[in-house]
Formats: sequence, structure tokens, C-alpha cells
Amino acid sequence: MVQPSSKSEVADAYNEWAESYDIDHNRTRDLAAQALRQADLSFANRNVIEVGCGTGRNTEWLARPAAGATDIVALDFSEEMLARARDRVRDPRVRFIQHDIRATWPLADASADVVIVMLVLEHVELLPPVFAEAARTLSAGGELFICELHPMRQLLGGQAQFTSTQTGERQLVPAFLHNVSDYVNAGLSSGYELVHMGEWRDADALPKDLPRLLSLRFRLRPSAAPTSI
Repeated sequence: MVQPSSKSEVADAYNEWAESYDIDHNRTRDLAAQALRQADLSFANRNVIEVGCGTGRNTEWLARPAAGATDIVALDFSEEMLARARDRVRDPRVRFIQHDIRATWPLADASADVVIVMLVLEHVELLPPVFAEAARTLSAGGELFICELHPMRQLLGGQAQFTSTQTGERQLVPAFLHNVSDYVNAGLSSGYELVHMGEWRDADALPKDLPRLLSLRFRLRPSAAPTSI
């Protein structure tokens, strides 16, 4: 897997956004959280990797007793986002790691049962390496859940953005356009089967309005899981 440069405009943007991220009105963030909670995923007695944990809003939910996860590893590239996540979630089952997911993940083969990737992949140019790392860290039959800004929204100019508390200017976070087929084919080529695809609209959206989010649930085929020698 290619090791990218440590310098990242994406990390810099999220470091700046961290100050206001939790208080900003953000329909995309809130709808993604809803999609995760409504996904047909079981976390009970399972090890979970959360990619792009941000300020720990979803991590906190995953760590609740009702979720029942055995172990949670939460990855994020932004130091400032992680600082807030660590303040929010103080649970011995949760381990936070600052990491660029474009590089090899600092996790063992077949160490997780579920990988969650939320609102991250629009910032990643090459999808296959990320799908491959998720497959490497999943056990046979493990599940990968992805929720991203819908490509149709991106085509109309949708993009992660925030108002800087320092300058008051609107800041766009660097993003790449991925088609639905790009996500699906990256999953299939990495050894997954597609279990479910969802398209999520705002609660007040009209029938003609485009969906805001795309969600994909994959399951790793047993033949694709790493095996020990």
C-alpha cells in the first residue's frame, strides 16, 4: 500500500473545523448518524474499527452498553478532532489512534468483526487501497459499512464545508468525486459481497429531491479473509 505524504489539507481543514464541528448545523453529519443507527448491524460481542471518528459522536454511541461492542478502535487523521473525541469518550474498550487511512492501518490481520467508514471517502482519491485494508483487518464474514455524501449531490457541487471561526469565511474541505459504481466495484474487487445499499434523504425532502447520502453494507467473503500459516 502506498504511503502518502504526511502533509494533508484535509487534516488541516478538520483541525480548524474541530472547534465548531459539534455545534454547527450539519444535516449531513446528523443524517449519517441516523443511517448508522438504523443499519442492520450487530455490534454485540464484536470488535469494531471506526474509520473517521471525528469528535467521537458515533464512538460514544458505539461504546454504550446497549451496543455491546467488545473492543472499539477509532481512527482519525485530525489531531484536534481526536482531542475532542478523547474528552467525550472515556471508556477502556475504546482506543483512539491518529492515522491517515490511505497508509497501511496499524492494526493486525483479522482483528475486527465490523469496520465503519463514515463521511471519509470523499476525501480519499483512491478507494481500492482503503477497501483492501478494511478487508485485511476483518475476519471472515466480517462486515464493512460505508456512509458517504451521495455522488449525485457531489455532481451538483455538494462538498464538506464549514465556516472558519478564525476568519468567518466559508472553507471547502478537499474532496474527490466517486460514482456509486466506484464504491461497489472497489468492494467487489477486494473480496466483499454487497449486502445492502441505501439512499438517504432529509426528513423534509420532497420526492423529487436528490438523496443526501449513500450507504453500502458489505460482507467479506470467507475466501477473501487473511489466513494464518
